Amino acid sequence: MKSIELKKRIITSIFLLSLLFLMFSYSFIMIISSIIIGLISWIEFYALISKIFKKNDTKSKILRFFYKSSSLLYLSVLVFFTISAMLIYSNLYFVLIYSLLVAIMSDIGGLIIGKIFKGKKLSKISPNKTISGALGSFVFSLFLIPFFLEYFIDHNILIVILFTFTISFASQLGDLLISLLKRKAKVKDTSDLLPGHGGVLDRIDGIIFAIPVGLLIFSI
Repeated sequence: MKSIELKKRIITSIFLLSLLFLMFSYSFIMIISSIIIGLISWIEFYALISKIFKKNDTKSKILRFFYKSSSLLYLSVLVFFTISAMLIYSNLYFVLIYSLLVAIMSDIGGLIIGKIFKGKKLSKISPNKTISGALGSFVFSLFLIPFFLEYFIDHNILIVILFTFTISFASQLGDLLISLLKRKAKVKDTSDLLPGHGGVLDRIDGIIFAIPVGLLIFSI
């Protein structure tokens, strides 16, 4: 059973990496994929909220509407700025890529270091996350700096490290936030759309926080 799940996870990972490569290679694929990913993420997010606030009283209806509208606005703005950074603001293109990679490396670092060293749990929100895993996320995100030094040539290395840590921190917060919502909704994954991975929101929970934080910090 575990081997089957592992195979599904590997196949899905290859598909996602291929899609990511195509998105950054072809503008039309990036635009279409960004819109679809944003829409699916919103549907999965709203499904979680509907399970958390499932009563039909006035308070639950108001909260559902608030989370529905605010999440739709947030994801719409995020998709818009992502596409703009790719097609219009070329100076933000590398920041977008860097923020995305920091989120991915943070996820990988947390998984690998967390499983190797284990140790004390980070929070009751997500019992699988450990302090060692959180530290591993920060460390793995630093591995990207040497490959992007030419883009940060005008910045002090300490500033670049702080910049990277902040994006990694935002990514981890996003992961914890979605974990909290899943815990309250009493579900393991946001959906079963991606075999071995869960839902789209499960894969981009850190990314949707890392990218805006990265763009915001660099713009400032």
